[in-house]
Amino acid sequence: MGTIALMSEPESTAEPECPGCGQRWLRATSLPGRYRCVYCLGRYELRSDCPSCGAHSTIARMSDTANMVCRNCGSTTLRRV
Repeated sequence: MGTIALMSEPESTAEPECPGCGQRWLRATSLPGRYRCVYCLGRYELRSDCPSCGAHSTIARMSDTANMVCRNCGSTTLRRV
C-alpha cells in the first residue's frame, strides 16, 4: 500500500501573522484597514507608507492580505493603534 501525503495549506490562504506576537491570529475588523490579533489582542491599522523604509504605496480595497507587505523592503505596513 502507498503512503498518504499530507497537504499543507497554501500560503495565500493562510491567516496573516501578527506583527506584535508573531502568531497567525490576525483578523480583519468591521472597519476597513483595521486588524485585531485575537491572541495578544493588539489592534493594527494598514498604512499606505511603510514604517521601515518610508516607501508609499496604494492600498487596494481587496479582501486578501497582499497589501500588508511593503514591496520595497518586505516588512509589514501595519502600525499598532
